[in-house]
Amino acid sequence: MIVTRERPFAVSADLYPFEDHWFEWNGSAMHYVDHGDGVPVLLMHGNPTWSFLYRDVIADLDGVRCLAPDYLGFGMSDDGPTGYGYTIAEQADLIDAWIDHLELDQPFVMVVQDWGGPIGLLNAVKRPAEVGALCIMNTWAWVPDRFIRTFGRVLGSWVSRQLIERRNLFATIGIRQGIASAKSKPQAVFDAYTAPFPDKTSRYPTWVMPREILRNDDRLQQLEQDLAKLKGKPTEMVWGMKDRGFGKESVIARWHEALGDVPTTRLDDADHFLQEDRPEIIAETIKRLVAQIS
Repeated sequence: MIVTRERPFAVSADLYPFEDHWFEWNGSAMHYVDHGDGVPVLLMHGNPTWSFLYRDVIADLDGVRCLAPDYLGFGMSDDGPTGYGYTIAEQADLIDAWIDHLELDQPFVMVVQDWGGPIGLLNAVKRPAEVGALCIMNTWAWVPDRFIRTFGRVLGSWVSRQLIERRNLFATIGIRQGIASAKSKPQAVFDAYTAPFPDKTSRYPTWVMPREILRNDDRLQQLEQDLAKLKGKPTEMVWGMKDRGFGKESVIARWHEALGDVPTTRLDDADHFLQEDRPEIIAETIKRLVAQIS
């Protein structure tokens, strides 16, 4: 059954020139981009972003099929069904069902960043035969370190919930602080990041994500062990070194320990949301990975 929805907010076609696609899951419709033809490239976002984050990466990719979802409660997707908690486990289950729905007939490239790392990789280790290659950017797949746990404890608190729900803290301040080139961006870019969260209720999922940092130790511990299923697959890392949480050699080293000494591009001029800072480098990396599995 083909599901259609009206866009919940407007975005300029100059910024986001993609057709809308919808996947119905438990009565809610997840929005996603399905652009181009060729090797499937799955582009996983984090908090509080959506497929818009990858718009310039997609624009630089030819000869591939770019597939970029908006998790439920994010971007142009519906809210979750009754009882949906916007947890990492639930969002990973959603993406699992979506990948099945796509019925891909060839191995895909999994591209992950921020919470897209655990969400995407929980699915990758579940279906390693379907994974052709990996592009990993500023994320983790293990029990977080003290800095990230402190971030989760502070922003996952009741006080932070009030600030996030009343002032849209993540989509306003958080986005700007995570883009090294923020001052050069037009206001329309930041409007596109705040548009999915117009009121208190809609901002709840952006608070759940930091709270989830402290609630997934067992799941992340298992994921770290399961990364062995992906070792040896074509993998590259692209890393924003201005990122205060993840722009550390110790984090890169941990990925190398898990997946091998994979090629790693360090970007000294990119922050956490490196898709905004250096999309052309990410696109070049994906092209190299696609060439290895085509």
